[in-house]
Amino acid sequence: MEQDFEIVKKYIEESTEKIVELETLLTSYPALAPESGGQGEIKKVEALEKWLKTQGITELQRFDAPDKRVESGIRPNLVATIPGKDDSLRLWVMAHTDVVPVGELSLWDTNPWIVVKKDGRLYGRGVEDNQQGLVAGVFAALAFVANGITPAYTVKLLFVADEEVGSDYGIKFLLKEHNLFGKEDLILIPDGGDAKGETIEVAEKNLMWLKVSVHGKQTHGSRPDEGNNAALAGCHLAIKINALESVFNKRDELFEPPYSTFQPTKKEANVPNINTIPGEDVFSMDCRILPCYSLDQIRQEVNRCVLEVEKEFGVKVEIEEVQAVESPATPTDAPVVLKLKEAIQKVRGVQARPIGIGGGTVGAYLRKAGFNAVVWSRMDETAHQPNEYTIIENLVNDSLVIAYMMMEK
Repeated sequence: MEQDFEIVKKYIEESTEKIVELETLLTSYPALAPESGGQGEIKKVEALEKWLKTQGITELQRFDAPDKRVESGIRPNLVATIPGKDDSLRLWVMAHTDVVPVGELSLWDTNPWIVVKKDGRLYGRGVEDNQQGLVAGVFAALAFVANGITPAYTVKLLFVADEEVGSDYGIKFLLKEHNLFGKEDLILIPDGGDAKGETIEVAEKNLMWLKVSVHGKQTHGSRPDEGNNAALAGCHLAIKINALESVFNKRDELFEPPYSTFQPTKKEANVPNINTIPGEDVFSMDCRILPCYSLDQIRQEVNRCVLEVEKEFGVKVEIEEVQAVESPATPTDAPVVLKLKEAIQKVRGVQARPIGIGGGTVGAYLRKAGFNAVVWSRMDETAHQPNEYTIIENLVNDSLVIAYMMMEK
């Protein structure tokens, strides 16, 4: 095993030019969802397929989700398979191909769609989120293919669509329409982490995004007695929902912060002038809830708050759940956690620890479906920012960690 890993290690460490080549290729295709004004991931995935075939990874299969909003009519999900000695248990390395828009272009120092290499970093939209994980997984697998080494387990590189805008055409589509995963499979999602690679995400807070529409009665600013102030009712409702932080008040030190949060966020425009009391008001809430509470418990309390405000202010309230996700945690002693911890220790000399996060990843959908998944990478977390970058050393070392997980022990 040690001799084979030295061969694999040498291949990966000597592949930095090819790593930059693949990052550059992928970045040149702006894989934006239609919600972001794009045509999806098809051109990027087709380029990736072609590149993989030229490198000797030829067992490729597409699972395309129909989407009439894009010209191609599909959102592609791609699986690359590298057969292993044991096919009863597969190692999945899962990355997403879509990216977010560049945002304010003037804040970028370079063209976001052309990779720039500088001071050991690669700059461009998507180079870290999620191409760092994608490329690291690819080169871990290529190290075996190029050197004629069979991995311990069958390796599945999964490249999913639509992660940035809800995953309806990505992992949620795959879980609903295709039976890809086995209960014993090891699933690694290299799509989040920290600057030292010390944390393995095994749990997420339950997520609930609410769009709250308050319907009152518009009137002149000087005659509140003749109307029902939707903005005032909305403010009271936002405060009531925020106060649920003291109702669902358990703490779990696995998470930062270690408690549930109910925060008002987006506020939509109502009336254009100061001297009109609005009859309509719309705001949003971002709720991140510890897994010990179910979303049904949250819904019950939110409904109680709504009824109280409706009665007090004479308004009607509509609640839309823009997103609602709940999932169990991956046990900290699950095989995928233990194997990843061992790989990080052997390759990086780092004692990694399991954590929970408040953000959302595709790992939640897998865990809810009954599959143990972990999220890990070593990164500076520049995702969605101007001048997004990835560190080349991180690309190489992440690839080495993933490759170690593929080795026969």
